[in-house]
Amino acid sequence: MEKGGKKWIIRGNDKLKVGTENTIRGLLEVMHSNLNVNDERPIIPLGHGDPSPFTCFRTTHIVDDALNTAIQSAKFNSYPPPAGIPTARRSIAEHLSRDLPYKLSTEDVFLTSGCRQAIEIITTVLACPGGNILIPKPGYPHYDACAVFHNLEVRHFDLLPEKAWEVDVDAVEALADENTVAIVIINPGNPCGNVYTYEHLKKVAETAKRLGIPVIADEVYSHLTFGSNPFVPMGVFGSIVPIFTLGSISKRWIVPGLRLGWLVITDPSGFLKDTEIVSLIKQCLNMTTSPACIIQGALPQILENTKEDFFENIISLLRQAVDICYEEIKEIACITLLPKPGGSMFLMVKLNTVLLEDISDDMDFCFKLAKEESVIVLPGAVLGLENWLRITFSIDLASLKDGLQRMKMFCRRHAKQQ
Repeated sequence: MEKGGKKWIIRGNDKLKVGTENTIRGLLEVMHSNLNVNDERPIIPLGHGDPSPFTCFRTTHIVDDALNTAIQSAKFNSYPPPAGIPTARRSIAEHLSRDLPYKLSTEDVFLTSGCRQAIEIITTVLACPGGNILIPKPGYPHYDACAVFHNLEVRHFDLLPEKAWEVDVDAVEALADENTVAIVIINPGNPCGNVYTYEHLKKVAETAKRLGIPVIADEVYSHLTFGSNPFVPMGVFGSIVPIFTLGSISKRWIVPGLRLGWLVITDPSGFLKDTEIVSLIKQCLNMTTSPACIIQGALPQILENTKEDFFENIISLLRQAVDICYEEIKEIACITLLPKPGGSMFLMVKLNTVLLEDISDDMDFCFKLAKEESVIVLPGAVLGLENWLRITFSIDLASLKDGLQRMKMFCRRHAKQQ
């Protein structure tokens, strides 16, 4: 209150009044604050997809060397251009073009501070009055948050667990209308661990073409596949429908803290040439913070010099981790794993609360599991699928097995007596 008695009136943005249960980070923070401080066992983090703290997932020395070279060169101490340093953009274009039937150019690539900022940029650019966006359920909730913030109506389409989490294409066609601005496809899947086939992705692309909407292809887990399906980039179908590919070095190189991502336009047929999309992306980038110049300077060396054996080792660890999950979870009566994941760092399991005593739902399950066993698992409700759980398996294998065995003990302790 001022000296004369006048009240301060400072209003905040109501759209930021989002409960912590609506964000992964916020919910995990609350769960950590409710852990039993008297439990001397280590906390098992099966809720957050960051393998970098575990020595078995240490990034390649090529990253260290590239960063050291960039720093010592003294060439990357200034502000970078809004869209990114040209050499870094060109390296991304060349890197992604290896998997495409056509070549990307430097001008197709825009660097962002991680994939999350790429989501924010493309959502900002596509937002228009009365617009709606199609987002998978379950999915990555940052898409929902960004859409709501920009007054985009969120329309969820189901992923079908009985069909390896394929897109319910019929539902997509029923949801879309003349105000739909895009459809989001996450492949390899977060949170489901699915890896889509060439045929399914082509079907999605042809559906998007019929509907006249672009595809936002979230490929932050690209090439992290260990099942029967290889990774196929959505950009392969850029001649059918315009593709906005989002990615980063965070997961494949195990460096989420370096915050280097990208937004790439794949549009060989020129669907977007008469639109303002590219200029709007540039304008949006002019208003935001760029990724650190040092990591941009190191990027070409990282992409060009990383050896295949580094990636093979990461894939081998993830494959072993999934096998551990499969073996341990099949012994827990109230949890079902269907289907076995083939990519990314996550899996979804179905929780049957009918078999449990004093457990009301997935949220209740996760908070009590954290309190009693110091194991952090993400409730499916925050991802749009109640009474499911997302388990992160990108941790060291001994800790993963320990965490799943604690979960097994928890479930047996809370099991209803037959």
